[in-house]
Amino acid sequence: MDSRPSRSGKGRGNSNGNRSGGKRSYGGGGGNRRGSGGGRSNHNYIPLPADMMVHEGVALKTVEYKADSKFADWKINAKLKSAIKAAGWVYPTEIQEKSFEDIAAMKDVMGIATTGTGKTGAFLIPLIDALLESDKPFQTLVLAPTRELALQIEEEFRALTIGMKYNAITLIGGRNINTDIVNLKKRSYHLVVATPGRLKDLYQQGKIDLQEASVLVLDEFDRMLDMGFQKDVMWLADKIGERDQTLLFSATLDKSQQKLIDHFLTDPITVAVSSGQASAEHINQTVRYVAPDDKFDTLIEMLKEPEMKRVLIFAETKHRVKKVTKKLNQAGISADEIHGNKSQNYRQKALGAFKQGKIKALCATDVAARGLDIDDITHVINFEAPTDYDTYIHRVGRTGRAGKGGEAITLYDK
Repeated sequence: MDSRPSRSGKGRGNSNGNRSGGKRSYGGGGGNRRGSGGGRSNHNYIPLPADMMVHEGVALKTVEYKADSKFADWKINAKLKSAIKAAGWVYPTEIQEKSFEDIAAMKDVMGIATTGTGKTGAFLIPLIDALLESDKPFQTLVLAPTRELALQIEEEFRALTIGMKYNAITLIGGRNINTDIVNLKKRSYHLVVATPGRLKDLYQQGKIDLQEASVLVLDEFDRMLDMGFQKDVMWLADKIGERDQTLLFSATLDKSQQKLIDHFLTDPITVAVSSGQASAEHINQTVRYVAPDDKFDTLIEMLKEPEMKRVLIFAETKHRVKKVTKKLNQAGISADEIHGNKSQNYRQKALGAFKQGKIKALCATDVAARGLDIDDITHVINFEAPTDYDTYIHRVGRTGRAGKGGEAITLYDK
């Protein structure tokens, strides 16, 4: 790799496009931070054409990336090299190799990379190297959509800083907030990883100073939007204010997100190791034509098929989701529902039962199912066809996770 650029110069401005160019050293704080039956009413409901929901699944092709260099060849701090070696990493992944110099040069970077491509290491390696080389310690704040990902990021940071005196903390929902408050009082942290809801709660209670962060990382940005965190993420970023650098990683990239991305990034470098296009090419997709009054009976018979082990069912409205769930339970098929009229606690319990196999079917509206990441969903059934293709891709993408095959079936009115 090329040698590290100088980390001195004029600081940059705020996060909404008013920053000036130029590089500077990483530093923390202040201005130096970086109807009936199965039918439905026709309230402007125009379903997606049936032929758009028919596709024979094709196995995903994987292409092994051959890096130009080993980590041992990189011009990074010897302590970091040692930690990388201890972690068992020899060659960088594509996103790691292609983004390193731009991140190390303190540029805003938008990385397009799917889960499992090493994107956590892509931002941690240059940031840890900067910590080791900087005269002043600085803080990185990482926002992640799920608790599991947040914990994974902290774990990877600890592995890559073994033997170094750097502190990290993860702030996530589902844990005692008082414990977070106590831990935040104990020391300052070089890495803060958080889910948006918990971080906003702590900030509003005055328990954390977001302006300590010099670097902001938005990880799995598309999933944060899917899960409804857009307003919280924008709010938190604005509370951080002026910062040295912002890094955004996303598996998919939609043109409609560009204005939002511009809010966070200034003159970004885009590093794409995937197309950024949502795809369901590997999922088998079929349509079954059913008379509206026969839809419930057809669904019940389908769910009795032995291959249907864990099934996610989509309907257009909360009322329809509730009705489908009731019909299934009456037929002896274990089912539960998630939609906007259910509390978060109820939804979490329903999701937990579904993940653990305690219920066979989970019925949902599109909004409630945003960001669902559940392993081994064997089938997605559209009880009602969606009205646009992006929604359709979102729905069927709940099966066939991690490159596995999946089945999506749409019941279409005759």
